[in-house]
Amino acid sequence: MKKMNVGLMGYKFMGKAHSNAWIKAPLFFDLNLLPVRKVVCGRHAEPLKAFAEKWGWEEVETDWQKVVSRDDIDIIDISLPTNLHHDVAVAAARAGKQIFCEKPLALTLEQSKHMYEVAEKAGVVHYVNFNYRRCPAIGLAKRLIDEGKIGRVFHWRGAYLQSWIVDPNFPLTWHLQKEMAGAGPQWDLNSHSVDLARYLVGDIQSVMGMKANFITDRPLADEVAAGTFKSATLGTGKGKVTVEDAASMLVEFKNGALGSFESSRFAPGRKNYNYFEIYGSKGSLVFNLEQMNELQFFSLDDPGYEQGFKTILATENVHPYISHWWPSGHIIGYEHEHVHAVVDFLTAIEKQESIAPNFYDGMKVIEVLEAGLKSAESGQKIVLPD
Repeated sequence: MKKMNVGLMGYKFMGKAHSNAWIKAPLFFDLNLLPVRKVVCGRHAEPLKAFAEKWGWEEVETDWQKVVSRDDIDIIDISLPTNLHHDVAVAAARAGKQIFCEKPLALTLEQSKHMYEVAEKAGVVHYVNFNYRRCPAIGLAKRLIDEGKIGRVFHWRGAYLQSWIVDPNFPLTWHLQKEMAGAGPQWDLNSHSVDLARYLVGDIQSVMGMKANFITDRPLADEVAAGTFKSATLGTGKGKVTVEDAASMLVEFKNGALGSFESSRFAPGRKNYNYFEIYGSKGSLVFNLEQMNELQFFSLDDPGYEQGFKTILATENVHPYISHWWPSGHIIGYEHEHVHAVVDFLTAIEKQESIAPNFYDGMKVIEVLEAGLKSAESGQKIVLPD
């Protein structure tokens, strides 16, 4: 089995999720490429060393450029704040590294386009981690749509809601600063929703957006002491929130369907509520990440006396990825999506094929999100270029 040395950039929330995926992928799936946790990179040496020891990374480094330039590193895994994605990915592509990058792809459409062009020119495998595509229930939804089970799609209705910054004393982490995050839930949450909508319904041709800010000043964060973005600790003083707290969009798809997207971090009771409904000429689908092993399906082909939404438990061997895990009926969780992503990424490298979603898909998502914010500022509908 050929070994592939991985250089992980970042060691907080997504660093943990990715580390777990690199560990679990070869244990549960038959792979011809073996990922080696070679080096993890971060700015703060002491917590970085503790992370490396806990998660089995062989080395630590505080300079990302040194990692990218190493001849013994095959894969660069980018789990950094969004403002760092562009520079690291471009350097990695030019160094011939395969790239596994967290979403959203970049701060702007211009950066995203550049990342895509450089990666394509370099001929490397490039992947943006919209991990929810790799839920078995989402795979089932895709299959039902592709098989025509819900007919012509008329509507997409999506919402991604969280509640972790309702408290005005929650500190000003990087997620709340435009120069590092790009935007607020429009980037962080609606990026997932737009990717799923493109995957399941199709490309978007026009956007109308709205946004709001509810809390404009927050206590500064102690970034060294912070664990993850949901358990950040207070520093001293206050700073300005420079991203939106909530964002919504109405869209037209190129195939004629209409869609809505709602994202907010001010939804008490919603911890990680990634939800969508798809309505078609022959039936409908409903998915809720908080019950991620389930998909609801309504079919007009059923006899009238038994019509109604049925809940499908997507834990059978006929559903994507499930045969590699537990016996029928045993549910899987959030972390498994990242494992599936690593498996597909390594398979793409082995076969010298592209993977979806890649930097092109990440760029198209940013195009929609950017248009949504421009529309919110101008009050006008934005028509996207063909």
